[in-house]
Amino acid sequence: MRTAWTLFATAALLLSQSPSARGRQRVEREVRKEILRLPFYGVYDWITFSVDGYKVTLSGAVSRPTLKTDAERVVKKIEGVESVTNNIEVLPLSPNDDRIRNEVAAAIFRHSSMTRYAIQGPNAPIHILVKNGSVELAGVVASESDKTIAGLQANGVSGVFGVKNNLVVEKKGK
Repeated sequence: MRTAWTLFATAALLLSQSPSARGRQRVEREVRKEILRLPFYGVYDWITFSVDGYKVTLSGAVSRPTLKTDAERVVKKIEGVESVTNNIEVLPLSPNDDRIRNEVAAAIFRHSSMTRYAIQGPNAPIHILVKNGSVELAGVVASESDKTIAGLQANGVSGVFGVKNNLVVEKKGK
């Protein structure tokens, strides 16, 4: 009897410590929704996250310091989230980086084959991060050629020291 009780207690403890797959998916959906609803989240920001049990880790980079704290605040309010680790980097405030952001966006989105990506806001397929003249591209594009064009266009902007092209090519059949 004691063994059965120990097994029951252990199973109850394990169930209480890890969410079900459905519970984790709900938390992931809610985190994604809350991040995309942040009022100043846009093409010059990139926030990613991971969910481990009831813990959420935020990563990425933002161009406004308040966006980092806003993201943590809204995620902490989600039902089922016990803790939030905020590893979001705040990019330096720099008039030169602001100029580069705008010029890289214009160079990419005005290219004849890239205009379909010129969506502004949190759902932008291409996000442009600039730190001290270095550019990082993040997001999803339809083809390798689009990824290459985006990188070349960004690299052609005056004052850009280098481009890290982290764009992901969308898988066919999705």
